[in-house]
Amino acid sequence: MRKLVQGIVKFRREARPEYRAQFAHLALDQKPDTFFAACSDSRVVPNTFASTDPGDLFVLRNPGNIIPPEDASQTPAAAGAAAAVEFAVRLLGVSDAVVCGHSDCGMMKAMAQGAETGAGPLAAWLKAAGDSLRELERRPELAPELPLHDRLAQAHALVQLEHLKTHASVREALAAGRLRLHAWWFDLDGADVHAWDPERGRFTLIDEAEAERILSRV
Repeated sequence: MRKLVQGIVKFRREARPEYRAQFAHLALDQKPDTFFAACSDSRVVPNTFASTDPGDLFVLRNPGNIIPPEDASQTPAAAGAAAAVEFAVRLLGVSDAVVCGHSDCGMMKAMAQGAETGAGPLAAWLKAAGDSLRELERRPELAPELPLHDRLAQAHALVQLEHLKTHASVREALAAGRLRLHAWWFDLDGADVHAWDPERGRFTLIDEAEAERILSRV
């Protein structure tokens, strides 16, 4: 808490003048172009590793970057995720949606250990994630050199992307050609982002060459 409060003072003193005009403009409206689903993990900061500014991303963060399918949105936690999806896609009109998993994810470790079979809020939330373990079994080509929980995080991101497609607002936007979907995986150790490449069947490091390749498709 000390670092948080001191950071606010530092922002007011050093950074706020630079951002004041930008925030004054954003106070009137927001027009993000990307919906970004990320894990609540304190080490995963999309605005830092993607070098984005305030107003660029509409971010949904929860434990395990989970997007329950639309038919599971009756529970409060799942309803919150569904509302974020609908708000971003239908009301804000984002053109891209990213589901971003990451390495060393505690939720993936819990899933690998069968935590969703237990009782309590954590187990209930993991059940909403779908069967990512089965998806990993179906995709043995996913980074076999990585630990199980990291490979699971990649398969899990792909499952959440499929869940995203079950939401009415997403289906409508996809059918109209207004929305593109992406699965990413953030490697904490190297501070690198990898993007799912369906043609290669793997997550590929987003370096300069891969960035150009991605942008040529969008």
